[in-house]
Amino acid sequence: MAKEPSTKTKKPKARKSVKKTAGDKKEEVTQKLRIRVRAYEYKILDVSVKQIMDTALRFDANVIGPIPLPTEIKKYTVNRSTFVHKNAREQFEARIHKRLIDIINPTQKIIESLTNLSLPSGVSIEVKII
Repeated sequence: MAKEPSTKTKKPKARKSVKKTAGDKKEEVTQKLRIRVRAYEYKILDVSVKQIMDTALRFDANVIGPIPLPTEIKKYTVNRSTFVHKNAREQFEARIHKRLIDIINPTQKIIESLTNLSLPSGVSIEVKII
């Protein structure tokens, strides 16, 4: 027996209608300054994030955050002794705490003051302009 061709017809996809009016205004281009702060100790991290927030708010910046990101945990297992005692092991872990801060439409003064900021050692900062 041969298969009969299917009688189903494909429905046309619905199109989204976009209404254009003569009075359309151009959307404002918003720039974001995204700051990711990382450290091994959460207390030092919180102090440096507070320092960044105070600097940004001093210049009346629109700030979102600090948003806590998931803690990255790296675990290491090491043999306690060499050669014979395979079952005797030690485990170590390194926790990396992270925070995220967004500054919307940063001015040149804000960027300059953030670059001149001195933060404690052990805190790493990653800055992106989106």
